[in-house]
Amino acid sequence: MLFWHRLIVVVVVLLIAAVVARLIDRRIARRQLTPETMTRYRVVRRSISVGVIFVGLLSALLVIPQVRAVAGGLLASSAVLGIIIGFASQRTLGNFVAGLLIAFNQPVRLGDDVVIEDTEGIVEEIGLIYTFVRTRNGDRLVIPNEKLASDTIRNSTIRSREKVAEITLQVPLGRDVGAVVARLRGLREGADVFVSDLSGTATVVVRVAADDEPAAERLERELRLQAYDALRTDGVYA
Repeated sequence: MLFWHRLIVVVVVLLIAAVVARLIDRRIARRQLTPETMTRYRVVRRSISVGVIFVGLLSALLVIPQVRAVAGGLLASSAVLGIIIGFASQRTLGNFVAGLLIAFNQPVRLGDDVVIEDTEGIVEEIGLIYTFVRTRNGDRLVIPNEKLASDTIRNSTIRSREKVAEITLQVPLGRDVGAVVARLRGLREGADVFVSDLSGTATVVVRVAADDEPAAERLERELRLQAYDALRTDGVYA
């Protein structure tokens, strides 16, 4: 009776872990997560699931006396086999560790547009051992994580966070366009101001570096007001 009781406890623990993982998956699916967060979550979730299953099976071997006795005899008589399996699994363990490194260092993320050995595709899944990339023609490229972590990859999605705030102004050709350009350069330190077109009116472009996209949007709004006030004060705009 004690044997079956312990076995039921192990099975219940595994079932609870599976149900909790499924509930978390459903909750996460309803939220709009960034590629970075989703990549980390999926790899960590799989790692934890494998760990729970491993601990559950190990508990079954150690908790149940009948199984523990058999397991002890097998382990005592299979030391050489264990060494052979250890050497054979080095590549698998290397891929597993590489998968964790990819999840947290994130040279690639879910949904990234990448080029690997002249093959372009979208990162579809990052597993514990392999990463799956969907190519442009619909094929699925299966890459060992160890190879992915050690080879050179071109990622067209991850770019510098620095953005550029850009505004354009129309200046009548009868005005001193050179003076307008000089005046606008003084609005912000490091501003890049130039004339992009002279058809009908002079199109003047003002570009200023920003830390990220939200900062660039705020800076653009400020630049429009500052440029208008400056040109109106100088008489460019009546």
